Amino acid sequence: MTREQKDNLFVLMKSLSKSEKRQFKLYVGRLGVNEDSKFLTLFNILDKLSVYDETTILKKGIVKKQQLSNLKAHLYKQILISLRLNPSHQDIRVQIREQLDFATILYHKGLYKQSLKILDKAKSLAIANEEKNVAYEIVELEKVIESQYITRSLNNRADELTVQAKDLSLQNVLASKLSNLSLQLYGLFLKTGYVKNDEEHTIITNYYNARLPKYDINKLGFREKLWLYKAKLWYSFLTVDFLTCYKYASKWVDLFYKNKDMIVLNPVFFLRGNHYLLESLFYLTQHEKFKETLCKLESVTQEKWFPVDDNISGLTFLYIYNNKFNLHFIEGSFEEGLPLIEEVLERLKDYKNRIDGHHIMVFYYKIASMYFGAGENKRCIEYLEKIISNKSLQMREDLLCFSRILNLVAHYEAGLDYNLDVLIKSTYKFLIKMEDLYEVQKEFIKFLRGLGDIYPHEVKNEFIKLHKKLKEFENDPYQSRAFLYLDIISWLESKIKNHPIGTIIRSKFSVNQT
Repeated sequence: MTREQKDNLFVLMKSLSKSEKRQFKLYVGRLGVNEDSKFLTLFNILDKLSVYDETTILKKGIVKKQQLSNLKAHLYKQILISLRLNPSHQDIRVQIREQLDFATILYHKGLYKQSLKILDKAKSLAIANEEKNVAYEIVELEKVIESQYITRSLNNRADELTVQAKDLSLQNVLASKLSNLSLQLYGLFLKTGYVKNDEEHTIITNYYNARLPKYDINKLGFREKLWLYKAKLWYSFLTVDFLTCYKYASKWVDLFYKNKDMIVLNPVFFLRGNHYLLESLFYLTQHEKFKETLCKLESVTQEKWFPVDDNISGLTFLYIYNNKFNLHFIEGSFEEGLPLIEEVLERLKDYKNRIDGHHIMVFYYKIASMYFGAGENKRCIEYLEKIISNKSLQMREDLLCFSRILNLVAHYEAGLDYNLDVLIKSTYKFLIKMEDLYEVQKEFIKFLRGLGDIYPHEVKNEFIKLHKKLKEFENDPYQSRAFLYLDIISWLESKIKNHPIGTIIRSKFSVNQT
């Protein structure tokens, strides 16, 4: 990894737009400091650099090496303050926090009634926008003021604040328990993946039931429902229940469409909900609903009212384009999907500092799969090598597993059999190191081990045997998950029938549509 990506100040500087840089210079001017101040000079030097180079900075003579880190920290802080003042970053949370800060200052100056007036308005705004944690903070400050000073601001004020604090506390505790459960289930998913047998299913179910708090759905607010649907969604994903995944992903997304203001306030959760909805529809091969949902999401993100910042822009690209690939995979329209590859690779350059390495590797797997489906096996191998040779990332084991299997298949298809034996052995060694292999993977390993001893005229018969064996797992709720990464069955059918894999998948798609 290059050094400029490690330097937080330089990465922050390069993320600034022209208007944000102009805003920073105006902010510095309002400070009344000398225009030649060291941190402003450092800002101008970094702005002109294409890569972070400490030697170049020190040659300018503005600061000694021992003082550079302090100067950089000061500049970093000033940029953040400037960004906070920028109207484009003034969302409702920042506004509420600002009002709470103002009220705190007034309280410390002894202007209690003025402080309470601001707090009351800020609390109403917080509750209306489901910001119940900060609403609770506001009530607690109100209680402090009322308990220390006789303001006579309202009759029965003590009782009102006590009830309000209790209600907010209960709601916050429930939301916290639900969000904890959601995060724990997500952590289990990353650690263990989908359940592979009834025993694992029972363990996960007991874990989930033991941690799911009691609730009355009719008394839940937006925030509590959101966390509830997220927890239920992750439980359904873990237990490979994609129909229930669809149910709660739909509830999650509908919750936002019924509360449009929440899309503006929580765009990240809105995007993620749509991504999981599309993922469940992909697994259920619901083409029309998938296409409709994707079009609607893309349309909403292009609306003028939809919030735009660097983070949201990166996530929008990530989720929409991942699912554009998936749409082609459902349809078997691999050749038609090839132009999408260049578009994604070009846009990845813009988001290189905002999309993590793992998600880039997922894109590479989808690109490889698109090339494989289109019959461009050498291009497929090129992108699989980027995944297999990447030793700096801790990637999901399943992604590495199927990248190696697809790599082997692509080599076979491309006629690159001069080192196929070596490739088979390395793939086999990798697979046997994996824990809890799917039966599909075990059968494929057996097939690989025997491939070197098969005469050319016997290969087709071996394909037929493997196809028959794998078909037994196609409807198995635990084993069928493996086919979602790599459609081995369609590939085997393409070899048996001597048709391109795209033709096989398109014919299946046509049958499902009738």
